[in-house]
Order: sequence, then C-alpha cells, then structure tokens
Amino acid sequence: MEPERPITASTLSVKDLPWQIIWDKDTCTLCGKCTAVCPVNAIELGVFRKRDLKPPVGFMDAPASVFRAYYGIRQKTDPAYKCVGCAMCNMVCPNNAIMPIRGDETDKLRYHLDRGGQPRRRGGRRNVAGGILDRLKFIRISMLTDPALDAGRHEFELRTLLGRILPPEENLQFLRTNGWIPPVREIYPLIIGSMSFGALSPTMWEGLQMGVAYLNEELGMPVRICTGEGGCPPRLLRSRFLKYVILQIASGYFGWDEIIHAIPEMKEDPCAIEIKYGQGAKPGDGGLLMWYKVNKLIAAIRGVPTGINLPSPPTHQTKYSIEESVAKMIQSMYMAWGFRVPVYPKISATSTAMAVLNNLTRNPYAAGLAIDGEDGGTGAAYNVSMNHMGHPIATNIRDGYLNLVALGMQNQVPLFAGGGVGKTGNLAANAAALIMLGASGVQIGKYIMQAAAGCLGSESDRCNICNIGLCPKGITSQDPRLYRRLDVEDVAQRVVDVYLSFDTELKKIVAPLGRSTSLPIGMSDALGIDGYDVAERLQIKYVV
Repeated sequence: MEPERPITASTLSVKDLPWQIIWDKDTCTLCGKCTAVCPVNAIELGVFRKRDLKPPVGFMDAPASVFRAYYGIRQKTDPAYKCVGCAMCNMVCPNNAIMPIRGDETDKLRYHLDRGGQPRRRGGRRNVAGGILDRLKFIRISMLTDPALDAGRHEFELRTLLGRILPPEENLQFLRTNGWIPPVREIYPLIIGSMSFGALSPTMWEGLQMGVAYLNEELGMPVRICTGEGGCPPRLLRSRFLKYVILQIASGYFGWDEIIHAIPEMKEDPCAIEIKYGQGAKPGDGGLLMWYKVNKLIAAIRGVPTGINLPSPPTHQTKYSIEESVAKMIQSMYMAWGFRVPVYPKISATSTAMAVLNNLTRNPYAAGLAIDGEDGGTGAAYNVSMNHMGHPIATNIRDGYLNLVALGMQNQVPLFAGGGVGKTGNLAANAAALIMLGASGVQIGKYIMQAAAGCLGSESDRCNICNIGLCPKGITSQDPRLYRRLDVEDVAQRVVDVYLSFDTELKKIVAPLGRSTSLPIGMSDALGIDGYDVAERLQIKYVV
C-alpha cells in the first residue's frame, strides 16, 4: 500500500516542483517503460488504495466503504529525484499516457537544491532567454546603386583566416629575422567549439568527427572542430584527419603527454592549438569531470587512473602571470610543431579581455584570440556562476575589433566569438551579426548538440543534467546503456545537414550586401537595432 509521506522542513508537493508528471491511468498499460528510461528515477510504480462508497441496496441497509488496491505511476517529490522535464517517458510510452508539463508558478524546489550545504551545479546555459544578437537587423541592402547578388547562382567564398596575418613587408622581415613566417589556415567561419572526449560520450564525439570529415573530404567545406581539454584518441592523432582538428590545452593538461609523444608519428599537423584560459559559462572557474565518467577509455586517453575526480584549476598553475603564461605557452607550442601550426588563446568574455588583446598584438606568435561570452554552455558549473557572471559577447567582440582598428591591426589578429550563438535557433543570423561586429568566425557547442543529437536542455531549466552523467539522449554520458541510444551515422548526417543549411542562410544574408569574395568582417554599417543605448554602445545604426 502507499506509504505515508512524513512532513518535514524539506517536504515538497508535486505542485512545488518545476516539472509535473501527468499520468492517464485509463490508457496506461503498466508496461514500466517510463520508469525504466527515466534518467533521474523521478517516477516509480506504486500500489495505491482507493476507497469507494457502496450505496445501499435496500432501505434498511447503510452505505458501506469498499477498499480496492491498484497499480499506478507516482512522481517522487524528493529534491534528489526531481523530474527534469526531459520527456523521455513520453517518448517511450506506447499509449502516450504520460507527459511532463511545466509548472504554472514559481517553483519552490530552488530553495531545496543546496542539500548538504552544497550549492547547485548543472549543465546547459544561462536561464535567460534571448539576447542582443537576436535584436540585430541587417539594414544595408544593395540594389540599384550597388547590385545585389544571386545567392542561389553566384559563387561565394565563405572562408576566413586563422593565424597571424602580417603585411607582406613585415612577413619578409619576419622571415629574415626568424627563419619562418606565422602559419595561416583558411577555414570555414563556423567552428565546432571545444567539447572534450569524456564530457561527451564516445558515440557523440565520433559522430561529430565523422560529420566534419565528410564535410571536408566530400563537400570541400574546410570545417574545423576543437577537441576540448580531454585530450585526443590515439587513432585520430595518427590519422590524416587530424588536420581538421584544433587541439585544446587547458589547465588540467589532460592527454597532453600522449599528444606530445605522438608528434613524430603524426601523418598531418593539427589545424591549430587552442590554449584555454577561460570559459564563458563559468568565467574565472575551473572544470570538474566527475569520477563516474572516468572509465577505462577516458582514463587511458587522459593519462589518469580510473574512477577519480578530474579537476581543472582556474588558472595554469605553472605560470606566475597571465602575460607570462600566454607568451611562454604560445611560443612553446609553436616550437613543439616546428612553427608550422597556429597557436591562439581562448578566454572568457570580461572587462579585462581588452588587456589580453593588447598583449597579443605585441606578440608576433599569437595567431588570434577566441572570446567566449556569458551565454556559453558547459557540462557543469555552479548555478550562480552560470546565471550571474560573465560579459555579453557582442560588446566584447565589438570593443576588441575597434581596438584593433585604432591600432591599425584589424586584419592581423583574427577574433573568434562564442557564447550563445544560435541560442534561439537563429544560427546564421547570429553568426553574421557577430562577423559584422568584427569577428572573423564563430564557435558553437550547445547548438550542435541540440541540432545534431537532439539535446533536451533548455534555458527554461529543462533537463540540464550533463554534469551527473545521466543524459537521457546519451550525449554527455559514459554509461553504455545510455550512449548506445545515439546512432553515430545519424549524428554525422545531422552535422552535415546543419552546415549545409547554415551555408545557404549565410549566403542569403551576405548576397544582398554585394559581398561574395570575402566575409563582411567589421561591416557595421549593415547593422541596426531598435535600442538607442545599444546602438550607441556598439556604434551601429539606431533604427525604429
């Protein structure tokens, strides 16, 4: 029979929860699929007792109570087993008898998530929908005076450059002095940002790599993908497909012993080296891969024992200052690959980003700068960091570009923007807006997880359990029972579809501008917004 729930200080009702499970007992067949698939065990099969009033048959008989028992579904109200709204129960139900719905009031669960004195950690992005990028409009349209192009039939060169781009005379002087010139790569302006092997499941990671390889090999699109800080599988390190990969080194240095030892055996150089100093979703904070994600495969690639927590410090512990760290690490990475591979840092968007950029302009080795805005996603961060810390990417990129213009170096140090690109699905529009604000390219992470693998997380705090390894789609889990739900080839096909769609939409944006041979980097006269203060801040047109 249904046990009595004790009423304590942390006792919650279903009404107090952000997600409430609606169950239709008339259509339910009690197959148990919903309870089996629930990643957080938010529902359970229970035995219930119901009291029915039996009316009297005759005038002399009194009404009687009849008790009967039946099986049914019950939602748990313990904060440790809260429903996350992933709707996997609805996906597997043969009769559509169960469904989570969003609560119609501010939930009380948020006051009970700090159990044991620990603040809440979660994956996903900021719980703030929309942003400045979606408000930007493209207002410069070429017509009679400057004919527009046909996006369907015209040839476009939607390419950008990654590397230190020196003027010809400086290149010659650099060659005479150093014996080499800074390497430059021509790549596609949409980069799959850093998501590590370990944070992502093996099937998800392999699907992304297969999709990128197909785009390069079969469609001739120079798409690049960044590994994140989890190292790189030995098979990929020693394959010819490594040239499509940007290797990231972060404060944990996971997997870099294997990478350095593999350099003599590499068939191809990597596209670039990204040195991570900051992340937009948790600026000034390090990372943590929980022990239950560190299986034998992950441990072997990262060069650590199995079943232990893997923390990444907030800073690179081997250096005393960011200036020293950037200069020495960039130079050492150049030397490791014989000065053939571009090396650039990645930082979180902040008011100090311009100081970092100014240092890079004086460093001839710096191949660019990647800036990750406050809307960036993560597999795990404290709730307070994700929602209340960081800097919007639009103003940071704009300030950086205008700073380079003032120094006369806007075409020398490429800027790459990330953090909330395509947050509401407007990927091409957001990317084009950032490019016109001054970015040479954009990085995406959360978007490709949603588009290629059906990630269920959202800014309404749906799902967002990447940090505990129970991803219902198997995207961020190391549990084979979960990640086998993903089909590698389906993920790869969806990656290709996303890029082909993005390419078409980007052409539809740049064609009316009359641009075909180069990206409209810094073409801010093509942008407008309906907020006067924002227009003044970004130095673009104010339109209403």
